[in-house]
Amino acid sequence: MPIAFDKATNAITLSTVSSTYQMQVDRFGNLLHLYYGRRTEGCMDYLLTYADRGFSPSPYDAADDRTYSLDALPLEYPCEGVGDFRSPVLSVRDGRGAFGCDLRYRGHEVVDGKYGLPGLPAAYGADESDGAQTLRIMLSDERLGLEVTLLYGVLPKIDVITRAAILQNVGGQTLAIEKAQSACLDFVSGDFDVLSFNGRHAKERTLRRSAVDHVSQVVSSRRGMSSHQYNPMMILCDTDATETSGRCWSMSLVYSGDFKGEVERGQYDQTRMQLGLSDERFSYPLAPGESLVAPEVIMTFSNDGLDRLSQNLHECIARHVCRGEYRDVPRPVVINSWEATYFDFTGADILSLARSAADLGIDMLVLDDGWFGARDDDSRALGDWRVNEAKLGSSLAEFVGRINALGLRFGLWFEPEMVNENSDLYREHPDWALAIPGKPPVLGRSQLVLDFSRADVRENVFEQVCSVLDQANVEYLKWDFNRSIADVYSATAKGQGAVLYDYVLGLYDFLERLIARYPHLLIEGCSGGGGRFDAGMLYYAPQIWCSDNTDAYERLSIQYGTSFGYPASAVCAHVSACPNELNGRVTPLETRAAVALAAGGFGYELDLRKLSEAERDEVREQVRLHREIDALVRQGRCHRLSDPLAEPVAAWSFVSADGASALVEAVVPLAEANAPTRCVRLRDLTPGSLYRDRSSGAVYPADALMDAGLPLPLEPGDYRSYVIRLERVK
Repeated sequence: MPIAFDKATNAITLSTVSSTYQMQVDRFGNLLHLYYGRRTEGCMDYLLTYADRGFSPSPYDAADDRTYSLDALPLEYPCEGVGDFRSPVLSVRDGRGAFGCDLRYRGHEVVDGKYGLPGLPAAYGADESDGAQTLRIMLSDERLGLEVTLLYGVLPKIDVITRAAILQNVGGQTLAIEKAQSACLDFVSGDFDVLSFNGRHAKERTLRRSAVDHVSQVVSSRRGMSSHQYNPMMILCDTDATETSGRCWSMSLVYSGDFKGEVERGQYDQTRMQLGLSDERFSYPLAPGESLVAPEVIMTFSNDGLDRLSQNLHECIARHVCRGEYRDVPRPVVINSWEATYFDFTGADILSLARSAADLGIDMLVLDDGWFGARDDDSRALGDWRVNEAKLGSSLAEFVGRINALGLRFGLWFEPEMVNENSDLYREHPDWALAIPGKPPVLGRSQLVLDFSRADVRENVFEQVCSVLDQANVEYLKWDFNRSIADVYSATAKGQGAVLYDYVLGLYDFLERLIARYPHLLIEGCSGGGGRFDAGMLYYAPQIWCSDNTDAYERLSIQYGTSFGYPASAVCAHVSACPNELNGRVTPLETRAAVALAAGGFGYELDLRKLSEAERDEVREQVRLHREIDALVRQGRCHRLSDPLAEPVAAWSFVSADGASALVEAVVPLAEANAPTRCVRLRDLTPGSLYRDRSSGAVYPADALMDAGLPLPLEPGDYRSYVIRLERVK
């Protein structure tokens, strides 16, 4: 069984196919973390050492045993106020304003299946055959009247363990939860690197690798969303770990708001890694009888390097986080109208674009910003979700009917969480926007943020959105979020430190209701591109617009960083116009397509009507190729074959589960005079087999491809790309 309890040692062990996670209830009822690593047997409490260390205090019930200090022991759920001066996971302030929490073990239970969380997304078990189990550990602080249930979900076949926590006030005083993170790992020894993924708008998820030292290394968001600047996923690994060797641990937060991840090497060369809600702008009042749920963290371990670690995360998110009918099926090839027309369009313009798309074999037209209210620029009408029939030249039903008659499906862009001051909604309900009384609000893209922590605000917007969707055959919704949250004040909040957390719960409530009402609707997440690219949003939207930067060269590093924690099936990438609208770079159409084809959501973001006949033929071929390789990209195992941040070639591959098919893609950004041969070493092929290149007919031995590599052609010109399809013939 995945979860076992040893009464002799009080050790609780979680087991997956390749890993073991173990904790222990000690003689004082403290829950110690013992081990997370390769699968093993026995009790690992031999790793604990005890010594009288200066300025490391002992709990009162340890009496004169100065060798026992929570400041030096590895802890499962460390709290502030117990003599552990490392960063806590939980910080609580009582009714008198005093800080301090002392949680002790009260019991545990094991149940079959994977737990869910009230109001929050969480990974789920597929069915009984996946062997999932849930461990609930009950801790309490009797003085505070606080009970904490630690939740552990074990998905043994994919080497994933999840963690979450539920805090319940069972006492008589109101408590203030000042910090409530979800997961912590304590390592008693070891030298590690930490991998994080930082960036900015249009440059998201750039890999950063740094040594763990005696400083606190923090990745976080204080923007009200998971952010372009840091992703809520991080990796700890051996200093010599590579793609194919070394120990690696990851944490990924299933949450779309403010977060904090921390890694620190302590005074005794111990390392603590933790992740969860941010404690900035957070102070959650917990009245008697109330509960707070700390969102889920997905954890996995690999003893075989970063590649294997990513495979575990890909499988978990693609099969146990994403939901709905689009989880496992091909998504439509789309043409998005934004870069073709921006705000300046009529219904006739969009129909003309649709005719070009139909001629090229594209599946769906998505009408982006500008179709509603008085929305002719980005300074007005957000919040007024009424179809501008004068602009379309007809009702939405008639317009969509014309699109469908061309053989195309239809989708719409929305930004439901936002409002412009120049809108009917704001003029009627100015208090519905997040703003601090007496303080001029901070504007972003000429818009304010609606207070989604309020049910009445959500209900109004929900009814508006549904009124539009009910008018016509709308099969796709692009959900955007185009600014950070700066002003945090809600007129109805029970505490202003609760607003941002309750806002995210309100967002999830809205999305859950939308999915229940429109189960066949494909939702694509977006936040100025990749500002909310997280596992929480993927629970509601199976694909997310990876970045507003569609330049093929910069997308190499963006999609490379994304691949460490998220499957290709979750990535949406389009072929856009050149020169690129953000950086002016010109890249070949075939290279733009090669990069975009490495995503589950493929399409175009340009004016198809302006393409030459040769380019139109090229697009037809790209659409055909996408349909042939789509299942391999979405369901195959993705491998990073080079580091585009450090090497002259960017290369990656997708290999089918049975090893029978492989797709290898490579981009050589800069041409060189008298260039050396660039060989791409493949991975995951069937040893002892032969593979045929479907284009050239050349046959290669698998072992040589994985050892010596596949040489790329020596061709002149920058940004050359190669798409190589291999099939096993022996």
